[in-house]
Amino acid sequence: MSSIIFDIHTHTIASGHGSAATITDMAKTAFVRGLKLLGISDHGPATPGGGKPSYFRSLANAPRMRLGVEMLYGAEVNILDDQGTLDLEDEILARLDYVIASIHKPVKKPGTIDENTAAYIAAMKNPYVRIIGHCDDVKYPVDYPAIVQAAMENRVLLEINSSSLSPEGYRGDTRFNDLMILNLCRHYDYPVILSSDSHGTEHVGDLSCALELARTADLPDKLIMNYSLRELKCFLA
Repeated sequence: MSSIIFDIHTHTIASGHGSAATITDMAKTAFVRGLKLLGISDHGPATPGGGKPSYFRSLANAPRMRLGVEMLYGAEVNILDDQGTLDLEDEILARLDYVIASIHKPVKKPGTIDENTAAYIAAMKNPYVRIIGHCDDVKYPVDYPAIVQAAMENRVLLEINSSSLSPEGYRGDTRFNDLMILNLCRHYDYPVILSSDSHGTEHVGDLSCALELARTADLPDKLIMNYSLRELKCFLA
């Protein structure tokens, strides 16, 4: 069986909540857990206490290797409205290795299925958005066939968020929604990315809940991006 070799949805103290860990702390944990690559994706400035634009600009100068672990530096930006407006300017997004776009309740109120779907699809059209984060939240219902079709058209990955699926998850029972994503991606032979969404070091590299559901959906390994650095880098290029 293949091994998970990277996790690129993680949060440090710069995200403003749930973590007192530095980037170095996160890299140490990634090394101990055998990851080859770690991505840091702190929350954008619309999240209370989230990273400021100056923080994300500074990541261009951050070390590319820490403790033998290759590093990528991105952001989990907030989708602010149904037009897909993001909380960081394109000038900053262009400097990052990757961008995850997500909807968070403190930032955007839940809408109708059509409104929530429109927000995600509009965000996908931003050329710097490479991943849509946790679009499984039951408070934000969406049209999954339309979401998957748009992801394929815009070359964007959909995330299966292990935090959503954990017993401590706060997005409701997301299992059905994640199975919808997995089954549609299997049907279209389109990859997904599994993520821990670890706030701090505790869950870095722990994709067990997401991986278990991917197995339930009979998703082939070739459609799980986390098994191949080459595939990830080609996708992000």
